[in-house]
Amino acid sequence: MGGLLRADPLWVETFTGLGMGRFERLVRVVRERGGNGPGGGRPWCLPLADRVLLVAVYYRTNLTMRQLAPLFGISPATVCRIIQRLGPLLALQPAPRPADATDRLWIVDGTLIPIRDRAVGASSRNYRFSANVQVIIDADTRLVVATGQPVAGNKADAHAWRASGLAAHCDGVSVMADGAYVNTGLIVPHRRRAGRPLLRAQEEDNAEHRRIRARVEHVFARMKNYKILRDCRQKGNRLHHAVQAVAHMHNLALSA
Repeated sequence: MGGLLRADPLWVETFTGLGMGRFERLVRVVRERGGNGPGGGRPWCLPLADRVLLVAVYYRTNLTMRQLAPLFGISPATVCRIIQRLGPLLALQPAPRPADATDRLWIVDGTLIPIRDRAVGASSRNYRFSANVQVIIDADTRLVVATGQPVAGNKADAHAWRASGLAAHCDGVSVMADGAYVNTGLIVPHRRRAGRPLLRAQEEDNAEHRRIRARVEHVFARMKNYKILRDCRQKGNRLHHAVQAVAHMHNLALSA
């Protein structure tokens, strides 16, 4: 039985938000990373472009394997194998340290992603079992620079930042964060203390800080158009793969 969805411009733009040119760049990256396998084995029943689209549709809609199977004319087991195989290959590679690091500004923040895997998530302030994922973006381009490994959602952002291993990636770059990252070496707003109101200049600094830092919230909103980041049913390291793949597609959509 033939499937309904194929890697043509209509479905690609609908489910990935990418034009065909950018989608072909994504397919090329997956191919270069070994998306077609080492060869010699049983061939895949779908061409690589369709398989990449299938993974994007899964991340975008969060449909189950049984729901996706008839859309592509394959079995649920094959859908599962394709997602497991290609999901890590769609991952965003951390951006290299910029040559003009002293002139660049990055922003970091954590976002809670509901997850079914109790070994990864924890009961969090959003009243769901969630994981805390740290994301760094470039303040000027709004491109995702890097994402950290998920930690339990009941951990504070400062703890999640230290556990993510992203600090070493930011060496020499100015990184802005909110007040939850006190004593981490990042640029945080001035704190109000009892009996010591902020000076007018400090209030103005905080207002400018909020205005710039809001850009990372806008990136989270765009990334969470992919419903996998609103209710992740994947286990183990697959949430990390999903976040990186969504970040990669986000960057492609914004790139020239």
